[in-house]
Amino acid sequence: MPKSSHPNADPEGKRLPIKLDSTSNGEFVPVPLDAVNRRANRLAQDWAGEHAKRRGLSRRDFMVSTCGAASTLLAFNAANAAAGRTGGYFELEQTVALDPEIAAERLGGREFVFDVQGHFVGANGIGRTGLGNSKQFIKDIFLDSDTDMMVLSFIPSRREKELLSIQEADETRRIIDEMEGTKRLLIHGRANPNQPGDLEGMDELAETWGVVAWKCYTQWGPGGTPGFFLHDDIGLQMIEKARALGVKNICVHKGLPFGRQSYEHSICSDIGVVAKMYPDVNFLVYHSGFISGQTEGPYDPDRGEGVDALIRSVEDNGIGRNANVYAELGSTWRFAMRDPDSAAHIVGKLVKHIGEKNVLYGSDCIWYGSPQDQIQALRSFQISEELQERHGYPKITDRLRAQVFGLNAARPYSIDVEEVMQRARNDRVEQRRTAYRETPDPHFLTFGPKTRREFLANLKARGGSPV
Repeated sequence: MPKSSHPNADPEGKRLPIKLDSTSNGEFVPVPLDAVNRRANRLAQDWAGEHAKRRGLSRRDFMVSTCGAASTLLAFNAANAAAGRTGGYFELEQTVALDPEIAAERLGGREFVFDVQGHFVGANGIGRTGLGNSKQFIKDIFLDSDTDMMVLSFIPSRREKELLSIQEADETRRIIDEMEGTKRLLIHGRANPNQPGDLEGMDELAETWGVVAWKCYTQWGPGGTPGFFLHDDIGLQMIEKARALGVKNICVHKGLPFGRQSYEHSICSDIGVVAKMYPDVNFLVYHSGFISGQTEGPYDPDRGEGVDALIRSVEDNGIGRNANVYAELGSTWRFAMRDPDSAAHIVGKLVKHIGEKNVLYGSDCIWYGSPQDQIQALRSFQISEELQERHGYPKITDRLRAQVFGLNAARPYSIDVEEVMQRARNDRVEQRRTAYRETPDPHFLTFGPKTRREFLANLKARGGSPV
């Protein structure tokens, strides 16, 4: 493989292809890795060196290969098992670290991957290298990962401090469309109804920019003002406006609280209420109510937080499985990769209670760099037989993975998967991806805040307040 001259290059192969670090998406304070995670990373580095030598490759060439990803996941398995974390694991045999064909079979699936939560930061962006570059975005999302489609979402901000404007989102969409990648990138419309101008602006977003859903943050208020609930007057105004405009997908950030203020608005207690009131509206619950730093266990209806609050709200209001409430995994899955026990409970509970057709894959990238590591980890993740039997969790089959990766999201977004994939297999994006992967050059970097100081600077820049 030729050495890259790109400033993000890693010619010595020091970076792992599966990234466990403290990076957040800018919506929660970064949480340092625990001792098990740090040991997992050290073990993965050691194994990478050993396996690279056995295969006669440089560290960099090994890291870039599918065997490199498999070796890293196997090291994570070993570290977790040694610490007694056995509720979930990456279902890979040891040979995948040395056999490219088996590694490709296990981690290189070709299911339809529809990422319902992607991010791109425009001219007002802050933070790490690579966020404000359309070419970098396209490389990370469509060349370095197996993503077929993505919804470009928004983060909360005052109108004058948007980290991504609707114009910039549309420009990025147009760049991809010009590559004949029609419909590979869809866009949300930001709707924070407690901010002057956002409700009024929904008309233009729907009629001029063709948004496919609305993104709102119930816990956020401009300048640190209080948030809102979906079932209070201001939340209902937004839902009614969405219905009137014919864009009936409401994507609402729940969980990942910014801080103490409006913490109650980050909880999912209002989801079931509005889902019952508006059965013709789809409520896509971003992050599924997950709270970073809280361990997820078996469903506890009395907990009142996290994923359990979402399940209780839905069930208390008589919303059936596979109905109009969807549980999205952006940042939740990425964080849960640290702890396979929590991951098993999160995925198991959501499929069991929300429905196998209503759990959605989202990466929250580009904050986490390319989402390929999240895709590879989810392709191989399995819930232990013990937890399956004890809690009625499903076995994660290829069919269930395919549903979560993209088939489920096709329903609320009215996507004809067969038509999209037929076109995608022959468009210029796919041609570029095929050519690029002859000599791939992923950077294995993350871009979001990694420390509390960086998180606070990010939040302040967009007009919010964590306290």
